[in-house]
Amino acid sequence: MSHRLAVTPQYLLPKRVITALAGKLANLRGGALTHAVIRRFVARYGVDMSEAADPRIESYATFNEFFTRALRQGARPIATAPFVCPVDAAVSQFGPIEHDQIFQAKGHSYSTRALLGGDQALAHRFDHGHFATLYLAPRDYHRIHMPCEGRLRRMIHIPGELFSVNPLTARHVPGLFARNERVVCFFDTAYGPFINVLVGATIVGSVATVWHGVVSPPRTGAIREWRYDDQDIVLAQGAEMGRFQLGSTVVMLFPKNVLTFVPDWAPSRAVRLGEPMATALR
Repeated sequence: MSHRLAVTPQYLLPKRVITALAGKLANLRGGALTHAVIRRFVARYGVDMSEAADPRIESYATFNEFFTRALRQGARPIATAPFVCPVDAAVSQFGPIEHDQIFQAKGHSYSTRALLGGDQALAHRFDHGHFATLYLAPRDYHRIHMPCEGRLRRMIHIPGELFSVNPLTARHVPGLFARNERVVCFFDTAYGPFINVLVGATIVGSVATVWHGVVSPPRTGAIREWRYDDQDIVLAQGAEMGRFQLGSTVVMLFPKNVLTFVPDWAPSRAVRLGEPMATALR
């Protein structure tokens, strides 16, 4: 009951105002003040700056530059595997999609149709498939990469709430990932269709992709869609596909009879970009 009460204020807080303010502050060029905030963040969350392409805190003019920092060459080798982990994160949940239902937490599931903004035809392609939900904590590297090679077909920005996506909130807010703002990225791969959903959250200043740039903001309140059938946008396995400015969650969808997750995956387990994620069934 105490945990449920801890989540209650999120229903009341002006999350959009807080998020907009956080985005402005994260892009503020505050000189010594910005560097002091970054140092405090590094100490508070135990960020390993030795993995960064540039480990010098003074080299980051804004907090967002620091938060979306690149990794040094070789920091995350890409395994020889059909599917690799696309992020540094903790496994929230993963497993089979039960017809069209994705497991969120005990007592909570949501539909692929809801996650994909009501597109039933697109959702049907993942009936009885598999999903993986990965939570990026504040200390994590916040760029998102490709688990396998894919050709981009569509991108959909779906407006929504901006609840936190931490494990406590996931346990107590029904349909969390289908309620929050999100960017749906649809690819064709050698294994069939693949979707990566970048889920926004409180104080996530923006979500960006490598082919479009910043997708959100703007937050128009309407679904926006882009199609890329006439463009040859192919991203290699392990290539960067997007990034969060101030962190969040990714939800991946795969069709049925495509993969089996590696046996050492488990909820709450820490995973890293480039590690084997799954073996292919075809």
